[in-house]
Amino acid sequence: MSKLKVEDLGKSYDGNVILENISFAAEPGDSIAFVSPSGSGKSTLLSMLGLLLSSTTGTVVVDGQDSDALGDKELSRLRRETFGFVFQHTQLVGSLRAVENVMAPANFAGKLPFDARERAEQLLGGLGLADRLMHYPYQLSIGQKRRVSVARALLLDPPIVIADEPTNDLDADSSSSVADTLFERAANGGILLFATHDRELASRASRVMHLEGKTFVER
Repeated sequence: MSKLKVEDLGKSYDGNVILENISFAAEPGDSIAFVSPSGSGKSTLLSMLGLLLSSTTGTVVVDGQDSDALGDKELSRLRRETFGFVFQHTQLVGSLRAVENVMAPANFAGKLPFDARERAEQLLGGLGLADRLMHYPYQLSIGQKRRVSVARALLLDPPIVIADEPTNDLDADSSSSVADTLFERAANGGILLFATHDRELASRASRVMHLEGKTFVER
């Protein structure tokens, strides 16, 4: 399982500081909630942690590899092999059925030690969507689409899962299903990093980091 170390991470746009001086380490089994109001930089932080967005200052170290020292191909490989992403707006492909959306990461992963479709169906079934495998995104509710995106993030069994407001706008049943599945990852030795303004959800995490000024601190 992977380890993550973040050192003095910060992001600025056009000279305006959005985030600064963020440092923490995550070990297998950790679940870390980043709590702050909407629009305060949580999504930016998660994008930097998942190597989707370059930082202005500081660095992200994954299993001893400094991401700043890697070329584009090495960075893409590290991101693909290490992280699973649950995006706030799901970002499902409208022309693909639910099971095909979940299988999509397999197209970029090379040879797998399992059957991608079989695993996709198992993940969707575990999230209560066994009867929605062949539905397109427009035929799914918000909660169902969010569960499809969770299954997609878990397809390749990533050691680190990053989730942006994973239960936002969901009903109680969908919220519970999504949260339980994500926390199970940490319980099984993975790392879960998630952003939320839901303090009840954050209370389930093993660690909570709150925004103070322009940095996140643990308390």
